[in-house]
Amino acid sequence: MNVPELVVGPMLRYVDEVSASVWMETSEPCEVTVEVAGVRSEARTFTVHGHHYAIVDVRDGGTYEVRLDGTTVWPLPDHPPSRIRLLGPDGPQKVMFSSCRTSVPHDTLHTISHGVDVLRAYGCTLMEAPEERWPDMVLLLGDQVYADEPSSEMLEFIANRRDSDPKKEIADFEEYAELYRIAWTDPEIRWILSTVPTAMIFDDHDLRDDFNTSISWRTAMEKVSWWRHRVISGLGAYWVYQHLGNMSPQDRAVDEVLNKVCAAEGDGAEILDAFAEHAYDVPADSRWSYARDLGATRLIMLDSRCSRQLDPGDRRMLDPVEWEWLTEQLQREGAERFVIGSSVPFLLPAGIHHIQNWNEALAQGAWGKGVARVSEMLRQAVDLEHWAAFRRSFEDLSRLLAGLGKPVIVLSGDVHYSYVAKARELPIHQLVCSPIRNPLSRTLRLANIFAQFGIASLVGRLLSRTVKIPRPPFKWRITNGPWFSNAVAVLRLDTSPVSVRWDTATGTEITEITTVELEDTPARPARPREAGRVAS
Repeated sequence: MNVPELVVGPMLRYVDEVSASVWMETSEPCEVTVEVAGVRSEARTFTVHGHHYAIVDVRDGGTYEVRLDGTTVWPLPDHPPSRIRLLGPDGPQKVMFSSCRTSVPHDTLHTISHGVDVLRAYGCTLMEAPEERWPDMVLLLGDQVYADEPSSEMLEFIANRRDSDPKKEIADFEEYAELYRIAWTDPEIRWILSTVPTAMIFDDHDLRDDFNTSISWRTAMEKVSWWRHRVISGLGAYWVYQHLGNMSPQDRAVDEVLNKVCAAEGDGAEILDAFAEHAYDVPADSRWSYARDLGATRLIMLDSRCSRQLDPGDRRMLDPVEWEWLTEQLQREGAERFVIGSSVPFLLPAGIHHIQNWNEALAQGAWGKGVARVSEMLRQAVDLEHWAAFRRSFEDLSRLLAGLGKPVIVLSGDVHYSYVAKARELPIHQLVCSPIRNPLSRTLRLANIFAQFGIASLVGRLLSRTVKIPRPPFKWRITNGPWFSNAVAVLRLDTSPVSVRWDTATGTEITEITTVELEDTPARPARPREAGRVAS
């Protein structure tokens, strides 16, 4: 009988005031023990597609050890011990966030092409730092892995096991498992993920570039022979590697899919695949979004990919079922502030916002079928797919947030640069931080800088007027940025006013880019716009 080994993890995932969840993948089926301060908690692995996983819930804080069938496998001999810190009644004080991390080597060649991995550099720094400097939580806002742009190591793995399409992309669950293993097992990454709680949501590259951009994109992909198996594998892998750890122990205890997989004799692959396929075909029946109360702050992590409604005449970022859930989360009593995680930005630079409005109208036929086809090609070519490209949802969410009478902070990534946007006369901020490691080319940097100047905003507004797009419910502006460095940001919820710091890295050294204090604006409903007015 083979001795079980730790393949991925341990990863500290869901944490609240009374419990913490530790996720891991093992090489063999086994009994997993997590010991904290002399107290042992245990769970049996479950199996899907020949891979073995466990998630262990513990009730104590402190340094911890992991044992597989009684053999200690964590901490590693040359690393400091991992530590569980339960949240206090006020929730997290320091929340780190970012997105878009490619998993390539850290040699000179890849550092030139991809820059320094800021999350890895943070791991190096925190290993030597006192505990009070650690963030209390990390939010990973999408593109944790790049299934459509695998590294040379991943391409070698693919070539050694098959000679079929797609030859330069992920094809099945086995390759997704290897993709996650490569992404999360650098020693410094492994340590920080074992010590700081993480909450995650996916974006397109976790599945494929432009995933669910439009009905045209989806229809075209359905004709690709390998796509259906790929998307089923991708969503199944996301459920195992990312989504399970987002759930509280109480939610997991009643989760139908998890209970069926754990009860399966042998391998639960068929159960997971059936769930993933249904989640893709009927997204309203599955929810990847989730919410947590963190002291006086309610964190709402939104799925802005799978839950899209793509009907050309009624495009929505969130389908009606998801929208009803979001509305309920925002209207529940108890929260004094909302932090919303959306992989794609809500408030873009004004010029880009208006152009996405205009492009959506043209792609839906405002200037005829010929222009619609070209506009669809443009939409996919330059990623015109943010909240602004789902104008009805943007306007609905704008009115909803403006009417809350409470501060709202939207955290996003995706665009590969960082900035702060502020709604005029409303306590609504957009904070964007990306990439962790995947910088824009010089040409795209210049294009995005241009989009923030007055001339670009003017052009965008004029284009919007040509298709009679109404003005947004409120105005906003970019107050800080853009910054194009690889970066992570740390939101300080314990300061007054709330502040956020962006950090980059040189080698393994963390360097501050800037710190921004978020403007305190008295909360009040937005002024109503005159009906029929167009964008200005």
